[in-house]
Amino acid sequence: MQAGLILLCLAYVLSQFFRAFLAVLTGVLGTDLGVKPDDLAFASGMWFLAFAAMQLPVGWALDHIGPRRSAAVLLLLGGGGGALVFALASGPFHIAVAMFLIGIGCSPVLMASYFIFAQTYPPVRFATLAALMLGVGSVGNLVASYPTALAVELVGWRATLVGLAAVSASVAAGIWLTVKDPPKSHTEVKGSVLDLLKMPVLWTIFPIMLVSYAPVAAIRGLWIGPYFSDVYGMETGQIGLITLIMGVAMILGTFVYGPLDRMLSTRKWVIWGGSMAVVLGLVALIVLTGAPVWVPVALMAGIGFFGASFPVVIAHGRAFVPAHLVGRGVTLLNFFGIGGVGLMQFASGRIHAEMAQGSDPAAPYIALFGFFAASLLLGCVIYLFSRDSLD
Repeated sequence: MQAGLILLCLAYVLSQFFRAFLAVLTGVLGTDLGVKPDDLAFASGMWFLAFAAMQLPVGWALDHIGPRRSAAVLLLLGGGGGALVFALASGPFHIAVAMFLIGIGCSPVLMASYFIFAQTYPPVRFATLAALMLGVGSVGNLVASYPTALAVELVGWRATLVGLAAVSASVAAGIWLTVKDPPKSHTEVKGSVLDLLKMPVLWTIFPIMLVSYAPVAAIRGLWIGPYFSDVYGMETGQIGLITLIMGVAMILGTFVYGPLDRMLSTRKWVIWGGSMAVVLGLVALIVLTGAPVWVPVALMAGIGFFGASFPVVIAHGRAFVPAHLVGRGVTLLNFFGIGGVGLMQFASGRIHAEMAQGSDPAAPYIALFGFFAASLLLGCVIYLFSRDSLD
């Protein structure tokens, strides 16, 4: 199983890359294709929307077809094909279509890994293994920062996307050849996602799943680029370095979160505390508008670090999921997590477009940070009523 998990991890590197690389393409796409920040927000939202919409069919596929074929076929057709469409784009619409296809391609890879963990390892180790996969895969965040900016400057963004299409196809082939599906459970118990939706214990976890990842993904995946371009006048290379800093912070946060639930004997309060730290960071970005550039860089790094609770939230919800519904359980949770990012990206694009009418370049971003902070705070309040678990 080790070689297969390595290939799935490489596929997740691509998934992390594709959700974050638009931030460093803001300038070149604007110059070459006339693409505006709200166009990129829509395209980013399409990636997350496609990814989220695929979670329920992916959950069914994991339980019935297995992770090998589910991940390999979708990554080849969606990831490789979408990257080629992006390389040939001549306007915002083509980029949105490409991101939609890439979202489909990336949709099964992390959940395929989580499915293997859930079926193969003891439940108490799930959060640590999930965080390890997420942390290593988050190298894609780093590749989507300065290295991508450098590649674009050296060979152009179209050639870069063609290369990514080839890499996606190669990784898909590797998954097909190396991943081994876990033995199927022979239980006679039947069930569906509706059984999960009937569980009250999960409905206090779904809201925090919906909003906890959204601010980090939205800022790192897109808004960090326009923010530093509009407010501080930075160019592609400089933005690449700043996104690199936030990406490193997210990886460190993921590794720190992994064992915390066992060290502190709680998942609920680890998640709640980290989420509230993100709320405070977003508020600080608003209050300290106009501060020297190192201040927002440090605050966004802090948001990336404390906002890396995603695998622990998945583990919290997965603990209540029956064994015969593990595939659909983890993908349902992921549906809320990724779907929340998609919804907030669509909303953030509208907010930015409305607020950009004024003369203050910081005004759209103050509104965005306020929107993210209010949404996350509401999720934290609802999450207070959840039941803790370390099973």
